[in-house]
Amino acid sequence: MKRICVFCGSNAGHDPRYRVAAVAVGRLLAARGIELVYGGGNVGLMGIIADACLAAGGTVIGVIPEALVGKEVAGRHVDHRALTRLEVVASMHTRKARMAELADGFIALPGGFGTLEEFCEILTWGQLGFHVKPMGLLNVAGFFDPLLALFERAVAEGFLRQENRAMALAADDIEGLLAAMAAYQPEPVSKWLKETREL
Repeated sequence: MKRICVFCGSNAGHDPRYRVAAVAVGRLLAARGIELVYGGGNVGLMGIIADACLAAGGTVIGVIPEALVGKEVAGRHVDHRALTRLEVVASMHTRKARMAELADGFIALPGGFGTLEEFCEILTWGQLGFHVKPMGLLNVAGFFDPLLALFERAVAEGFLRQENRAMALAADDIEGLLAAMAAYQPEPVSKWLKETREL
C-alpha cells in the first residue's frame, strides 16, 4: 500500500486516547513511507493526524469540497506547514470518489456521521465489487464495538453475508491493523442472499 485514506472526526473527541491514536497513525504512515490521503481540514482528529504525518516528514494529500474550505480551515497546519498537496473539489460526492481513487486502502478512526458514512460507503463499494482494497476500523478504546456488533446482527438477521462482513477489518492498534490490511484477500461473492418470497 503506497497510499492510505483515513476517515476520522473533524472534532477530537473527549477521550485523549483518540488524539494519541491519531498521532500514532500519522507518524507510522510517515515512517513506512505510506502517503496519507484525508479530508483536507486542520481541525479535530483530521488535523491531528495530518500534523503528525507532516511533522514526521510524511506526504499528506488533502481533498476537500469548496464549500468546506472555510469551515475546516483547509491547508494550514502545524507551524503553518502546508500540506504536500491540497485538492479542492466541487462536492462531497466528488471528494469521496477522488479519495477512493487515490488510495490503496482505507482506515477509519473515531468520528461522527461523516466518518461512519464514508467508511460504510467504501465498504459498500467493496461489497459490490467496485474495488478490492482493504478497509479497516482502528477500534480505539472500543469506540467501534457497537458498530461491529451491528454488523454481526446484520449477518445473523440475513441482511449481510459473513464473507462481506469480513471485509470490515478491525484492530485496536495501528500496527495490527496495517498487518491485517496487508494480508487482506477479498473473497469474490455476491452480496445478494438467496431469498424465499411468500405472498
